[in-house]
Amino acid sequence: MFDIKACKIEGCLELQPTVFTDNRGSFVKVFHEQAFANLGLETDFVEEYYSISNKNVVRGLHFQLPPMDHVKMVYCVQGEVMDVVVDLRIDSPTYGQHVTFELNSRKANTIYIPKGMAHGFCALSDNAIMVYKVSTVYSPEHDAGISWDSVGIEWPTQETNLSHRDMSFPSLVEFNSPFKI
Repeated sequence: MFDIKACKIEGCLELQPTVFTDNRGSFVKVFHEQAFANLGLETDFVEEYYSISNKNVVRGLHFQLPPMDHVKMVYCVQGEVMDVVVDLRIDSPTYGQHVTFELNSRKANTIYIPKGMAHGFCALSDNAIMVYKVSTVYSPEHDAGISWDSVGIEWPTQETNLSHRDMSFPSLVEFNSPFKI
């Protein structure tokens, strides 16, 4: 049902579902509760939302603080993005390190992001629609982030378009992480 690819950050997974195609287009199952549970993954997603981004928009690096921290599942249903996950768990061997993924509607891959991670992406196409499933309800007072340019990510553009909020986040070294494995 899903090909699972682990990455260097423990718990962060790339899930590749089967893409069924024919002369009408394609069909993709992105979530199956029992298959996820069999893999030991969170299956209780309580909110789902999406963003639409223009080319060169960078969103991130976002997360929620405890006790409202959450598991996140993200995928791109239109266009293409470079997706980024940063490990913020202070006792992790990969603390402060990041991984990147290419997400697009053709490939239909999904990134499973455990608690204690920052997430962001850069839109590579003229329009990119990203879908997010999360295991806790959005809480403005627990909403946080780190600076998009503070962890050594090689963003694919020099013409980044960021929100004022994203530009105001502290750097990783200024952030006092409450996250642990």
